[in-house]
Amino acid sequence: MSLVNVHNEWDPVEEIIIGSPLHAAMPYEDKGFQAIQQATHDLFDALIPGPIPRKIIDETEEDIQIFINELDKAGIQVRRPEPIEFKEKFKTLDWEAEHYFSYCPRDILLAIGEIIIETPNVFRSRYFETAGYKKILIDYMNSGSKWIAAPKPRLLDDIYNTFDQNTSALNNLEPVFDAANILRMGRDIIYLVSDSGNELGHKWLQSILGKEYRVHPCRNLYSSMHIDSTICLLKPGLALINPSRVNKDNLPKPLENWDLLICPEMAEYKYSDLGAFSTPWLGMNLLMLSTDLAVVDKHQLALIKLLEKNGIASIPLALRHGRTLGGGFHCISLDVRRKGKLEDYA
Repeated sequence: MSLVNVHNEWDPVEEIIIGSPLHAAMPYEDKGFQAIQQATHDLFDALIPGPIPRKIIDETEEDIQIFINELDKAGIQVRRPEPIEFKEKFKTLDWEAEHYFSYCPRDILLAIGEIIIETPNVFRSRYFETAGYKKILIDYMNSGSKWIAAPKPRLLDDIYNTFDQNTSALNNLEPVFDAANILRMGRDIIYLVSDSGNELGHKWLQSILGKEYRVHPCRNLYSSMHIDSTICLLKPGLALINPSRVNKDNLPKPLENWDLLICPEMAEYKYSDLGAFSTPWLGMNLLMLSTDLAVVDKHQLALIKLLEKNGIASIPLALRHGRTLGGGFHCISLDVRRKGKLEDYA
């Protein structure tokens, strides 16, 4: 039986991959970061290149272990990558870069049905990040899962738009997208066209998934990165939306007949003096373990209360340096197997 078998964001989780903050560092040079930084000044300007302080790494690993303990209690199988330390720059035929780190498997791996895909990430520093997941991917393949690597992008300078700040940071020259641009809702797949996913990425994904799925490109929704702090799918017919980004005019078509919960204002908190790699809306980056249970940032009391009113209990936990490292509970996890079957929810 395939160990990868997942069709949506809410069925009961059976197996999950949790990332690692070990060897965390911000790259000194990455054309992708530079292009997005130009478009999102308030988010990236304060980032300091170089190794992340050991205290932040240790405290993050402490928080992750607490998270894993809760998953263990729920009977969920947890897997971790082998963090790889790149002490020197690496090279391709076209450029050289410094390595990022294995904190967010949600960005680089996409699980749909019995398929797991290595996505064509937009950052040069993440070019070889899936190396730390190879043993896991081989296990999945041996179990009957389909393991696919998207065409490796060249990521030449001209894929990045560093000239026109009024358009996307990505040009449409080859398929590039982060897996975190995507939400699964049965036969409908929501794909965010943004600075971390271009139109060709959507077309490539549709060509791989075939007629069994409908991949919906969402434009004019959120132009920066990723979708999981903009829309959270909670259960069939119910979604949580970011009121600063989503409205009736740009709501993805598959959600038009769904009930929508308006996410309350985020409670902000700070644990380090390093620049934030995520906006305060990372607080809505929750992980559904089932239709009635979510892992939620413990500081977001208003959000927890809203979920409770709608029949969803919370496991309140902390990621003290989530904004510094760029990931909440949904970001740092990849649910690869959930109970349930492929259905149509639109």
